[in-house]
Amino acid sequence: MPSYTVTVATGNQWFAGTDDYIYLSLVGSAGCSEKHLLDKAFYNDFERGAVDSYDMTVDEELGEIQLVRIEKRKYWIHDDWYLKYITLKTPHGDYIEFPCYRWITAKLARDDQIHILKQHRRKELETRQKQYRWMEWNPGFPLSIDAKCHKDLPRDIQFDSEKGVDFVLNYSKAMENLFINRFMHMFQSSWNDFADFEKIFVKISNTISERVMSHWQEDLMFGYQFLNGCNPVLIRRCTKLPEKLPVTTEMVECSLERQLTLEQEVQQGNIFIVDYELLDGIDANKTDPCTHQFLAAPICLLYKNLANKIVPIAIQLNQTPGEENPIFLPSDAKYDWLLAKIWVRSSDFHIHQTITHLLCTHLVSEVFGIAMYRQLPAVHPIFKLLVAHVRFTIAINTKAREQLICEYGLFDKGLSPPTQANATGGGGHVQMVQRAMKDLTYASLCFPMAIKARGMESTEDIPYYFYRDDGLLVWEAIQTFTSEVVGIYYESDQVVEEDQELQDFVKDVYVYGMRGKKASGFPKSIKSREKLSEYLTVVIFTASAQHAAVNFGQYDWCSWIPNAPPTMRAPPPKAKGMVNIEQIVDTLPDRGRSCWHLGAVWALSQFQDNELFLGMYPEEHFIEKPVKEAMARFRKNLDAIVSVIAERNKNKKLPYYYLSPDRIPNSVAI
Repeated sequence: MPSYTVTVATGNQWFAGTDDYIYLSLVGSAGCSEKHLLDKAFYNDFERGAVDSYDMTVDEELGEIQLVRIEKRKYWIHDDWYLKYITLKTPHGDYIEFPCYRWITAKLARDDQIHILKQHRRKELETRQKQYRWMEWNPGFPLSIDAKCHKDLPRDIQFDSEKGVDFVLNYSKAMENLFINRFMHMFQSSWNDFADFEKIFVKISNTISERVMSHWQEDLMFGYQFLNGCNPVLIRRCTKLPEKLPVTTEMVECSLERQLTLEQEVQQGNIFIVDYELLDGIDANKTDPCTHQFLAAPICLLYKNLANKIVPIAIQLNQTPGEENPIFLPSDAKYDWLLAKIWVRSSDFHIHQTITHLLCTHLVSEVFGIAMYRQLPAVHPIFKLLVAHVRFTIAINTKAREQLICEYGLFDKGLSPPTQANATGGGGHVQMVQRAMKDLTYASLCFPMAIKARGMESTEDIPYYFYRDDGLLVWEAIQTFTSEVVGIYYESDQVVEEDQELQDFVKDVYVYGMRGKKASGFPKSIKSREKLSEYLTVVIFTASAQHAAVNFGQYDWCSWIPNAPPTMRAPPPKAKGMVNIEQIVDTLPDRGRSCWHLGAVWALSQFQDNELFLGMYPEEHFIEKPVKEAMARFRKNLDAIVSVIAERNKNKKLPYYYLSPDRIPNSVAI
């Protein structure tokens, strides 16, 4: 009688092991075995981290093994079990791998010719679609997972330890690590001067944050951040001066270095603009009626000087021109100009946190993740390719909705004592996402297209845009990898078009995630291998590289409070010549909000424990040799990019490393 050796690996997560009865049966092309109880006498099977082997004899020849069926029955009390993989040694000495990596070999649906395999595939999706339901968290938002809190999520996608992503605990821990709790007893009092902010800054600083502290008032530092700070996605080349910003050559001629008019500088491509129109009319946080917070919607005009550096030349703090909305200039009084730049930096912080970071990486990646679980079975090659890139994303977003961005959450009121920590809390952040959804398009997630749409593609014209340069390298590496994987499983465009599971995945993203908006440009279906590769590159790049670029620099660039104020306590100035340093300090966040902000950006900038970085796939979902070889080439390409970035950063006072692949986590998990 044929004999098989079955090896079962249990995960290392907390509570991954089980005391339940585990039964296994084999399904082959010639028949199906009886159920076998996997049990060793006087031995505790399926402990956390264990690899257990069992000999299994069957009554008749099963043919080519197609499926391993696992059944779990309660022993004493119900417990979950995380199955990593099963390997099978056949009577002929061959080894077959069955990856699982979920709580209890890549094929397209057309490859499953046996009825029981088709049935298994269909039932898996039916079960998943009941577990992974779409929900509207707020009107106008991308749809999210239907779960009120982390513990309501399917066990497969929960964090190993919920404590690791508890925002309240993490921010409290940050306060302790940064030694800033000692300021909280006077949390509503103002600082005395700029140097006073160093009291909460000095404990944990680094090369970039210290340089920001030393040079934040300089125009060069201000301009540099639009290219390589933590929000490098807003600056665009100005092709025509907007009527709402009535700036003239006479106003800015002392900043222009080429002896040209402002209009001529525009024509030559030397003028850039950042417009915070989205903030116009957004309600400032009013959760505490005794505390006032203010927002502005600035327009900032920038200039590429003869050294090819970007510097600001004009700032208008609100959208409608007029006598009470002056255009501030570098030639103005020192503190007039400085306060205008601080207002821009504060507005930039709000757009960064809510749109660039939350909407365009977290919420978008969750959409891809939910659609993947709903429409792609575990044996589908696209599921196997993407599953590492949605790891913990749904969980971190659920936790954020539970504690951070919900009504009266940390975003609204901070830690105890309540501090009304963020000026766009109290509902402003919700309004912002609802507005920004109109501009969220598929093209805006295609990195090369997004760069080109803003007129920022020329390396000769803009040589110090490292976010662009490194991002294009990583995008190309990912696209090469996805093209290879697509080519392995789809021999023609027709096979892509006929893959109904794939089409259902793409349709789910469009209909539910993007709310069926034609203007979004998200495809309803995919009909070619080239477009499928591009789509997969968007999914992976958004979850990995784009999130890394806009998340992990938050402490570097935002920990020095005057450089990224989370709130302003006085309205924007309506006239020039009225500002002094005392007024600026009184406008900046008080001690309590400063402490909360510092703790928040520190906590948000930390990598997860045991982080998996781009190109790392320890869970071997793929067993096919061609895919493993493609993964090896992908890692080699990424290593080459790491070397290029490291070489460029040598001796740089402001190194740019957020898009170095060894610092890019696979997924949005923080």
